[in-house]
Amino acid sequence: MIGTYGPMFLMIVTASLLAAAFFLGATFLGDKLKKTPEKMKPFECGSESTGGNHLKLSVKFYLTAILFVVFDIESVFLYPWAVQFKGLGWVGLASMFGFLAVVVVALVYVVKKGALEWES
Repeated sequence: MIGTYGPMFLMIVTASLLAAAFFLGATFLGDKLKKTPEKMKPFECGSESTGGNHLKLSVKFYLTAILFVVFDIESVFLYPWAVQFKGLGWVGLASMFGFLAVVVVALVYVVKKGALEWES
């Protein structure tokens, strides 16, 4: 069991230690106490920000972002299936068609609800 799951646990421990080291390094070595006017300016993509600094974004923006992530992750599930396509046989093909049917139904529902329309 250790031989099977050992590399996975080693990776988790290494990632946790590295994340903790970065966090502690930024906390104790970072220069966060000096607030200068330059640091307090809004910064956006390397250029000066225009418009309201505390402008609330529309819920449609967040909904579109979440839908993008959901459908993007669903499309990622197609790659392992495509790699193992020959070995899965008809059962794998039928289950993938079922999965794609759920994705299409979800997309049709989202379009019918108007979640992808910016102007309403």
